[in-house]
Amino acid sequence: MKRLIISQLFFILCLAGMNVSAQGSLANLDDLLTSVKDGTFKENTQNKAREQQFIQNKGRQQQLLQDANRERTALEADSARMEGEFEANEGSLAELRLQLEARMGSLKELFGVLQQAAGDARGNFEGSLTNIEYPERSAFLTSLAEKMGSTTELASLEEIEQLWFELQREMTEQGKLKKFTTSVVTANGDPSTQEVTRIGVFNIIAGGKYLSYNDPASGGTGAVVELQRQPQARYLDTVANTESANSGVVGFGMDPSRGQLLGMLVQSPNLRERIDQGGTVGYIIIGLGLIGAFIAILRLIQLMIVSAQVGAQRRNPGKASNKNPLGRVLSVYQNAKGVDLESLELRLGEAVLKETPKLQRFNMMIKVIGVVAPLMGLLGTVTGMIITFQAITLFGAGDPKMMAGGISQALITTVLGLVVAIPMVLLHTLVAGRSKALVEILEEQATGMVAEYSEKKSVQ
Repeated sequence: MKRLIISQLFFILCLAGMNVSAQGSLANLDDLLTSVKDGTFKENTQNKAREQQFIQNKGRQQQLLQDANRERTALEADSARMEGEFEANEGSLAELRLQLEARMGSLKELFGVLQQAAGDARGNFEGSLTNIEYPERSAFLTSLAEKMGSTTELASLEEIEQLWFELQREMTEQGKLKKFTTSVVTANGDPSTQEVTRIGVFNIIAGGKYLSYNDPASGGTGAVVELQRQPQARYLDTVANTESANSGVVGFGMDPSRGQLLGMLVQSPNLRERIDQGGTVGYIIIGLGLIGAFIAILRLIQLMIVSAQVGAQRRNPGKASNKNPLGRVLSVYQNAKGVDLESLELRLGEAVLKETPKLQRFNMMIKVIGVVAPLMGLLGTVTGMIITFQAITLFGAGDPKMMAGGISQALITTVLGLVVAIPMVLLHTLVAGRSKALVEILEEQATGMVAEYSEKKSVQ
């Protein structure tokens, strides 16, 4: 108490000193002493008031303490009573469990089978395409499996019949081709409601395209998604035919592995991608093949026209026409009257030789393309193998994907070279044979003219 008074006195003195120095309100030490006495009196009055209030509340605090003790005693009694009831209930539950197991007998094994069947069915149903149409059965099977795993609950007859119904419905739906409406996530990620067609439990299609099901059994979201990459057109044609058919038998490209074969099929490169794998060499080979094919087809058409003109000229030899090779050779014969036999033979030979290059034009180019194409393919093969060996040098041979680019280029260019070379050889044979036949006709007719002229000279 003394320390408190001394501290207060010191504090008041400090305040008084500040007031004296700052305001000059206190004139001398007597005023300071009076101020200290007044402050002490006020503090004592307040302390006495607090002490009096504490004394008055002491009786009430004692009453509160007694009430708390009585409440604690009551709660302890309730706790002891509840512990006794809990122990008694534990004993009763143990006896009831024994009675339940004894009464269940062989039914216990039956319920175990039901639990296993419900769990297996839930996994199979979640991975089945029928789950898109009947998603509510997963919750029922989950609830039934949990109930069968409990020792206090048993499945009702209605639940057992529901399980049998779901199993039977799954078997029935596996053999159906069914149409229904559901939400489909398109290739660009936008959801849309579409009419889809389910082919058993193997494939699901919509809008002429194959769809995939992200089944929850494999960690998916349960959404129906359009394949980012569709298979070849011949498979998509079967999809369109199946969707448009109302009855009868329709061919369909079905995946019996439920998506595995289809996934590998869509990953295989198409014709354009295979050509792209050939690189620059592949494009050059294709360019040569197109040029050679264009020249060969054009020459075949021209030779067919010339052949028809020559045939018409042979049927009318008396009227020579300068629009076909045989007519021009006949013009030389008709304009060479009065010359000797050797001169006529030389003139006709010259006319035939003059027509021969026109008939054999571009034959050599077609042949060269047929020879160069496989050589270009070999060049691409060597280039691809060099790329492969470089990849092995840098990354090793542990990852085949690192070597796939070079190997693809090596094989594709070889194939492209052969694909171009084989038709070029055939086309060159056709063009060369046609032109050779026309040249032989000209030579035959020229020889016949020489013989006819010789006979005329002999008669004269």
